[in-house]
Amino acid sequence: MGRAGPVAAGESSGSVVRRILLGSQLRRLRDSRGITREAAGYSIRASESKISRMELGRVSFKARDVEDLLTLYGVTDEAERDALLGLAREANVAGWWHSYGDVLPGWFQTYIGLEGAASLIRVYEVQFVHGLLQTESYAHAVVSRGMGDAPAVEIDRRVALRLERQKALVSERAPRFHAVLDEAALRRPYGDREVMRGQLRHLIEMSEQPNITLQVMPFSFGGHAGEGGSFTMLRFPESDLSDIVYLEQLTSALYLDKAEEVAQYEKAMMRLHEDSPGPEESRDLLRGLLQLI
Repeated sequence: MGRAGPVAAGESSGSVVRRILLGSQLRRLRDSRGITREAAGYSIRASESKISRMELGRVSFKARDVEDLLTLYGVTDEAERDALLGLAREANVAGWWHSYGDVLPGWFQTYIGLEGAASLIRVYEVQFVHGLLQTESYAHAVVSRGMGDAPAVEIDRRVALRLERQKALVSERAPRFHAVLDEAALRRPYGDREVMRGQLRHLIEMSEQPNITLQVMPFSFGGHAGEGGSFTMLRFPESDLSDIVYLEQLTSALYLDKAEEVAQYEKAMMRLHEDSPGPEESRDLLRGLLQLI
């Protein structure tokens, strides 16, 4: 955890975004020249699927491959080539979370990088309190419940990773964070009474931070727009990077960026914001739950 500084975390998180940006630019260049993925792959001694992974930002970039693709795509301007090659170098910088590779699934590494680079994070949670808002004791209870057979050292490492992620919320370049927590997530006990009381007090405290908006969707509202389950929406400061919807599954995750799909989640998120009590009333709900424990 030695690279814990908020600036370092922000810089390394940006490598994931740069990888996606470079991939999208290479895709646009290839499309503009009418070149197939198969032909592009042949030019760099690779497969069509390798080009697809590069264009989606899911693999690192070799400078030689980028240079050869730019030549194939007719990019001869030195300034433009240098800019894209510089992006490739920055995209290959390892993130701080790589030191947790022993306990971090590969499919989740991409999310951590995107989360750390986002300027706006919006979430809906129904199962438990979102990871960025969990106390250490609550996080330990959640991880222990989900990985009952794991050795204690692995559980501790996963909790440490979660606490490391939370530093972004209080950094100089902290994102705006808007969370809607279903009342079910607040009533489902993880840990003992004191753990739950501490978690509720932490939520009340965090909800008063200027960059954090917290709403509670109460049982009393009935059915609502979050019927599809938990989801996260990420927005980035880079204007040419679209919003991403993140859907976590048991052994993998989905990243949605198609405009029509993102629009559906945007609509659901806005309904959740509108239908849930506001931040102050939600704090009152949290205080009420605290009195019941």
